[in-house]
Amino acid sequence: MELMTIQVTDGTEMQVHVARPEGAPKAGIIVIQEAFGVTDYIERMTARFTAAGYLAVAPEVFHRSAEVGAAFSYDDFEQVKPHMAALTLEGQEVDLKASYDLLVREGAPKGKIAALGFCMGGRASFLANATLPLACAVSFYGGGISEQLLDRVDALSGPQLFFWGGKDAHILVEKTRAVADALANASKPFVDVTFSEADHAFARDVGAHYHKTSANEAWALADAFLADHLA
Repeated sequence: MELMTIQVTDGTEMQVHVARPEGAPKAGIIVIQEAFGVTDYIERMTARFTAAGYLAVAPEVFHRSAEVGAAFSYDDFEQVKPHMAALTLEGQEVDLKASYDLLVREGAPKGKIAALGFCMGGRASFLANATLPLACAVSFYGGGISEQLLDRVDALSGPQLFFWGGKDAHILVEKTRAVADALANASKPFVDVTFSEADHAFARDVGAHYHKTSANEAWALADAFLADHLA
């Protein structure tokens, strides 16, 4: 994993974790962290895309409020609350644009760039799809989409894949249904998947909420979705 520091258009600097494939990239992926930073898990999920020939980058989106390289314990959510509260849509938009521009500079074809994120990063992947000319985007349990971003539905660039946990007490079914209804009403292409036995963060293989079967099936679908839309 390579670390790069890039300039963001609001005058800030952001560290980005970069995973390179062998040879020229077939496509590019922006991998967006969950609330705990660019942890070992996020780095591993970023690096996994190199096997498909993708150039993948994971930006540190807490760069305005946390130290460079900050990663937080999964057991203490209180420590990340100030950093989450410091996030703004405007700040995330310029961070995502800087990440997209980095992928293009490093050789990812412009028409073959996607976003994929977890939890707050799942919400950010939706924002990226509504902000950037993406081929597609993937959202793992992206809380807050129904509350914050449904006014961006008409701006979605590519198809969106959603994964939800049926036992997720943080994202209730009425919220996931509101997202699906909004995309359907706007005639936007999407795939909406709920794993009935899964909780929030079911794909993270660290912690009590990991649900191996749901995670395996979600990744199989995510990989196929990306392969189809980045071909």
